[in-house]
Amino acid sequence: MICVESMPASKSRQYDQSGAAMPPPPSTVPIFPDLQGKIAIVTGGSRGIGAETCLALARNGVKVAINGRDEAAIQATLQAIRAIHGEAIGAPADCAQLSSVEAMRDRVHVELGAPDFVVAFAGGGTGRPMPFEQITEEDWRSSIDNNLTSTFFTLKCFLPAMTQRRSGCIVNMASAGGRVAAGAPAGYGAAKAGVIMLTRHLAHEVGKYDVRVNCVSPSAVLTERTRQAISDEQEQQMRAAFPLCRLGHPRDVAAATLFLLSSASSWITGATLDVAGGRVMS
Repeated sequence: MICVESMPASKSRQYDQSGAAMPPPPSTVPIFPDLQGKIAIVTGGSRGIGAETCLALARNGVKVAINGRDEAAIQATLQAIRAIHGEAIGAPADCAQLSSVEAMRDRVHVELGAPDFVVAFAGGGTGRPMPFEQITEEDWRSSIDNNLTSTFFTLKCFLPAMTQRRSGCIVNMASAGGRVAAGAPAGYGAAKAGVIMLTRHLAHEVGKYDVRVNCVSPSAVLTERTRQAISDEQEQQMRAAFPLCRLGHPRDVAAATLFLLSSASSWITGATLDVAGGRVMS
């Protein structure tokens, strides 16, 4: 695909020095008044998309529990939230370990209260794209445990309080790798496809308690890690695969998450929102 801009940049999208289309500035983070005063736990919230989502929630007046495994990264996100006068706590835990998530839940309940929102964004793994016969058991289990099992443990621990009070909203992290069989490691794709089906299953089960469950499914997003991993030339080649002619920014996914948590999406559950610049259409 050749990306052509039909209008001057000053009248449409903005560009960086390399000619890449840029996402909206931070000032355009959407504000949903009904989120004010709510409580959220964001797993994987110390970096990248998770950290940006924590900041967006704080800008909406949400009290945020920031989960991660890196204490320094958690502290950095805490400081960023406090700089905008938001309220947050750190909630370190390994979401692939049930006992660790249980301890995190207990701490969050004591320090903030039972969350109104669960944003299950923890992920990762050691798998890399390779021929199927070369995938090791270690890499396979790492992909499944860090993406699918971690989501299961998070929901298992935080869901009961939601069903008991008959309200709540969950947003899980899927991926274009779980929607399209190309590019991503096989284990990662299988895990993210599992997250999508887990989302649907749970949405069907807990809708009667007025608990909604959806997931966001990003494609290539320019997180700190992605920026370090690809060259400018690779980024330009990747942009050509997207109808919107740019890669994603963490703010794009954070904004979609706010929508799914807000009452603006009150009749949406079991859905997968492709935040993918048109790369995935279904």
